[in-house]
Amino acid sequence: MSVAFTREEDLEATAADLADRPISPHPNLVTPEGLAQIEAELAAARAAYSAAQLKGSIESDRTAMARATLDLRYWSARRASAQLTAPTPDEGRVRFGGSVSIEREDGRVQTWRIVGEDEADPAKGTVSHVSPLARALLGKRMGEEAVVAGQSVEITAVD
Repeated sequence: MSVAFTREEDLEATAADLADRPISPHPNLVTPEGLAQIEAELAAARAAYSAAQLKGSIESDRTAMARATLDLRYWSARRASAQLTAPTPDEGRVRFGGSVSIEREDGRVQTWRIVGEDEADPAKGTVSHVSPLARALLGKRMGEEAVVAGQSVEITAVD
């Protein structure tokens, strides 16, 4: 067995070992910004797939092709299942696409926007509608309390 043949098999095995990104079983609710983000990710995945196809050396491209294929498959599925859900006024209730401020027992005030799973980024103040925090707050009004992570919080603002 030649060394070149062994190397090709190793790269092929590495590419084959890449697992698909899990697709959430929850409804794929998205805000208009979330839909734009999914479309941008899908375009980037298509570009990466095309770029991987154009490269000539199979030995160096197998992993890039596998990653591009996985991303393309994931973002295609997310785009196909996306349910555009624009925020609607709900008489002061916490809702998908809206923002909510809470005050914790220790006095910290935090503001979160409830969005789709793919656009959630807690570091930027957005949480997924299926997160425990969002589930505890959805449907509540300003002044009401909820239990979040075993602690009582008060809703101080709803936008």
